Amino acid sequence: MKDWDRGKAVGIVGVGVMGGGMARNILAKGFPVIAFDVDEAALDDIVSKGAKRAASATEVAEQAATLICMVETTAQSETVIASDEGFLPALRQGDTVISAATIDPVAVKRWHAMLATKGVALLDTPVSGGAERADRGDLSAIVGGDAAALEAVRPVVEAYASRVFHVGEAGQGLAMKHVNNMMIQTTTAALAEAFVMGKKAGLDPQQIYDVLSVSTGASTALDMRAPRFISGDFSPGGTVDITCKDQGLQVDFAKSLGVPMFMANVSLQIFEMAKARGLNKLDSASVITLYEEMAGVQVGKREN
Repeated sequence: MKDWDRGKAVGIVGVGVMGGGMARNILAKGFPVIAFDVDEAALDDIVSKGAKRAASATEVAEQAATLICMVETTAQSETVIASDEGFLPALRQGDTVISAATIDPVAVKRWHAMLATKGVALLDTPVSGGAERADRGDLSAIVGGDAAALEAVRPVVEAYASRVFHVGEAGQGLAMKHVNNMMIQTTTAALAEAFVMGKKAGLDPQQIYDVLSVSTGASTALDMRAPRFISGDFSPGGTVDITCKDQGLQVDFAKSLGVPMFMANVSLQIFEMAKARGLNKLDSASVITLYEEMAGVQVGKREN
């Protein structure tokens, strides 16, 4: 594209369930977008919406000054952000890298220091809200890093996030995300136990949800998981694989701080059991099927 403006362009690596929704909303706000993903189907989809196709993460950085990394693991993020196979060879002074994945805060602090020597800002900007809110551009973005760097790219972040929280220096965005994820993921396991107990006692699962939703048991986790428990829709939003990855990060991070994590360690083992039973690519709500099998009841519709 002869009129392509690198300074205005947004590059994104990782356009799957979450990154795809983010990219579509960035496009909708009028930003030129260049994207790369190893999943050709995901990349084809965002290109069909108007993004430019890149053949590598390095090509993304060659053509955009604001760069988003939305891959799954710390190792993948390091390859994209801080290696010669990713953004690094093409970065220019004044560029900004937005690390949007839920990964290791300690690693992000290391990359932040390295990129700073090149005049490149790194913001750890994990998001919360799930796939449906990503599609609506209604995520929460939790940002760690330089406040001025955030202000420079705020219009991009606000294209996919209706709430943006700056919580401190590099790594603090991820620290806050781990606090949030610890709550939602341990609560998911607790909700599965509660619904199976109620069903075994003869209660109607829909009534359990109706009562809890207006009682002290109400929570965002309840509203996200209970409909899936009842409908049996375990199509992936946040998968069991991702939950295991996230809870492992929480436990390791807490250990580095000297904080005991009794609940997170227990729920991690529950989700590891679900993973071992072949539920790894399903939504984390599918963990309820472990409890159903052990208790001999079914809370909702299940495929045989």
